[in-house]
Amino acid sequence: MRILILGSGGRECAFAWKLAQEIPKENIFIAPGNAGTSKYGTNVELGLKDFEAIGRFCCAHSIDTILPGSEESLVAGIRNYFEANTDLNSIYIFGPDQTGALLEGSKDFAKQFMVKYGIPTAKYQSFVKGQEIMAKAFLKTMNPPYVIKADGLAAGKGVVIPETLTEAEIVVDQMLTNNQFGEASHTIVIEEFLKGIEVSFFVMTDGENYILLPEAKDYKRIGENDTGPNTGGMGAVSPVNFVSESFKNKVINSIIIPTIAGLRKEAIDYKGFIFIGIINVNDQPIVIEYNCRMGDPETEVVIPRLKTRLSDLLKLAKEKKISTIDTEIFEDYCATVMLVSEGYPGKYSIGKPIEIGPIVNSIIFDAGTTLNNKRLQTNGGRVMAISSYGKTMENALANSYASINKVTFEGKTFRTDIGKDLL
Repeated sequence: MRILILGSGGRECAFAWKLAQEIPKENIFIAPGNAGTSKYGTNVELGLKDFEAIGRFCCAHSIDTILPGSEESLVAGIRNYFEANTDLNSIYIFGPDQTGALLEGSKDFAKQFMVKYGIPTAKYQSFVKGQEIMAKAFLKTMNPPYVIKADGLAAGKGVVIPETLTEAEIVVDQMLTNNQFGEASHTIVIEEFLKGIEVSFFVMTDGENYILLPEAKDYKRIGENDTGPNTGGMGAVSPVNFVSESFKNKVINSIIIPTIAGLRKEAIDYKGFIFIGIINVNDQPIVIEYNCRMGDPETEVVIPRLKTRLSDLLKLAKEKKISTIDTEIFEDYCATVMLVSEGYPGKYSIGKPIEIGPIVNSIIFDAGTTLNNKRLQTNGGRVMAISSYGKTMENALANSYASINKVTFEGKTFRTDIGKDLL
């Protein structure tokens, strides 16, 4: 296998780390990558939507597999581009085509899909630009708080949960009238607020069969006790203690099987990851959202728990035999805590030198980092994920927080309460 991983975050660093234990490092390329991924393969300066340049690179370096980390290239149609090009269509892309990627790229598409195939989800209604009055009338039929989502991709910031009707009406105007998220908010989805506890499920599918990866719980808000604005994720834990075998079976039977079957009925050849955001409401799983890739920072706890070779799973997926393997999972807990730049998810500075002392019981997955004259520096809002194993969740978290003390950079920010709601 000669593989190109697309992306530059902690998720892509975790993929590269795993694959580097299985195949020669000279067969692993990451575009554009970060300081950490360079330890596991070769970083390549390629734009995630520059399909022509990606194609030329793949031909020049005999790439046979592409693993898109983020949704960006998938929603833009990288698989469609490669499959339509006779020089590129033999390269296996483990990700959906542009239609399949609408599960994440369009909230309205995803909601319609769930309703059509009887997949449990919150009641909702969609509105387009010019329907602000209708949207506000719909809000008045609901009880606060409200969930308002930009239909398209909005860098993880397109979901707002106003506490009052007045605030909700302002959000409608910001999104639809004032184009807060550009084209992404030309359509919005308003749905009922569900009270429960969230968990993420991850499926790998070859288009016909699937396997289930370990579940995880992530922590989106910047502040302790889930306060403040949403981020790309401040930490995650796996396994999740409230996910019993009974609950997992409900997820499989009421959500995963109907999702895979629905995609096939729609004639969508969906290959890749399906990330299903679920809320547990009185022990009943209800879908909050789909993503067409792995989560971040969930990947930084899921991939370390995967004992089976990722390269083998990708090869079996290419052969449409992914379910023929008994996936092995490490029983230990894994916990990750994100170190972020001061000011994130708002304005923040980059270029801060990073010093790392001896790390014993943790794995560092770089995210927003770069090397400047061989010196490690910050280069993003989320700087790195500190992941650790433990026989208990408490042990895993303690190991991560001990390692955090060995990492220093100006403005280092992190949450001290990851996983505490589950203890």
